[in-house]
Amino acid sequence: MKLIHVSPRATEKAYRLLTAQNLYVFNVPLNANKDEIAKAVESQFGGTKVSKVTTLVQSGKAVRFSRGKRKNPGTTHRQDTKKAYVTLSEGKIRVFDTEEQKEEKK
Repeated sequence: MKLIHVSPRATEKAYRLLTAQNLYVFNVPLNANKDEIAKAVESQFGGTKVSKVTTLVQSGKAVRFSRGKRKNPGTTHRQDTKKAYVTLSEGKIRVFDTEEQKEEKK
């Protein structure tokens, strides 16, 4: 197995899923499979045990661009991205530290 790098997504939806369903959302490479993602999460964030991984590939949007004012309009596509929704059976990952810092200050 190859070693891959996963990075957590810090978005409002990811925060909502974390607090409501204990689901973590990660950006992963397009060629990574579920077993590789689970091993990468367990190795990068020690003390965690992955129970379930769900993946999806988000197609890149079409973007208009211009190589001149009216002469050569064109379209291109943004890159496709892959997301992984990971459920942990043991441990926690500290993605959103601001919530914990606010509690400590009070």
